[in-house]
Amino acid sequence: MKFAAIAAILVCASGQLFAQNVEVSNAWARTTVPGQKGSGAFMTLTAKEAARLVSVSTPVAGVAEVHEMKMEGDVMKMRALPGGLDLPAGKPVALTPGGYHIMLMDLKAALPKDSTIPLTLVFQDAKGVQSKQELKLPIATTAPGAPAAAAHKH
Repeated sequence: MKFAAIAAILVCASGQLFAQNVEVSNAWARTTVPGQKGSGAFMTLTAKEAARLVSVSTPVAGVAEVHEMKMEGDVMKMRALPGGLDLPAGKPVALTPGGYHIMLMDLKAALPKDSTIPLTLVFQDAKGVQSKQELKLPIATTAPGAPAAAAHKH
């Protein structure tokens, strides 16, 4: 019985240690109006060791996915990244409007400015070990510290 308890503690501790492998900075989600069904969440992720953001979830949305937007010819296209997003060791990966981002769809309620939402990030290391990181994202019209003019860039 003692061995099982010790093993459980070690498993939990190793997940927490890995979760700390990825630093999350400048995290926020865009505000919405009542009836709006989608929004985005943005942040910068920096992994100490190579990892991958494999999934996201939040109770405020029916669907949360890692997406990318990119130009294909003269057309801007957005798509989910079903395999996740690579996080190279030591290199910040920016999730921004118009680039990689977290798409929140089928919102259950409006996301009012100056509130927060819970968001869970699931990472996977090179050995396939997954861990979770729980966040509270502030809801804003622009990125924290961004000039007000940035709010009009789509």
